[in-house]
Amino acid sequence: MNPAANLVTDLVEDLRTGFDRSFGEPPRRQIGEVDELLALCAGGRPYVLRLSETAGLFSDRPVTALPGPAPALLGVAGFSGAIVPVYDLSTLLGGSGPGPQAPRWLVLASGAPALALAFDELDGHLRVPVDTIIAETDGHAPRSRLRGMVPMPGGTRPIIHVPSVRAAVHAINATGPPEPDRPSEGEW
Repeated sequence: MNPAANLVTDLVEDLRTGFDRSFGEPPRRQIGEVDELLALCAGGRPYVLRLSETAGLFSDRPVTALPGPAPALLGVAGFSGAIVPVYDLSTLLGGSGPGPQAPRWLVLASGAPALALAFDELDGHLRVPVDTIIAETDGHAPRSRLRGMVPMPGGTRPIIHVPSVRAAVHAINATGPPEPDRPSEGEW
């Protein structure tokens, strides 16, 4: 046998032994708890949201516009055979509303009924140690959709609390559209 073949045989044997040995070792544990976050921009402002509060992330999904009085409602989109309402995240967070271009990204909020939130830019996925998250003090406003902050190299970002955003959407839908102006009897 030539020396190159012996080298390959030895390397393969070392890899096989290491692979087999790895099953006998206890599983590795992460030191400290981490929070999985999604960094994004909505309405030109940077935010993060917890992946545990979402059910999926989609790009360039077509949204069919719907007429209606709620400026945050962009329309509906299809997800695995279900028709889901899509709301502009910037508007729900108090921004001026959707820009001239439709938001590129949709995130499905976890829970039922299904709800999608649209935003402009995806900055990435983060694993942040829980002890670095700046928790909000007790007594937050019940209508607050932001809960806590995350320090990042580009600056501190507020954390979107998806259940509060969902509650805001339900509140918008519960109040319903404004009553149309009814003509007086003489105007018929």
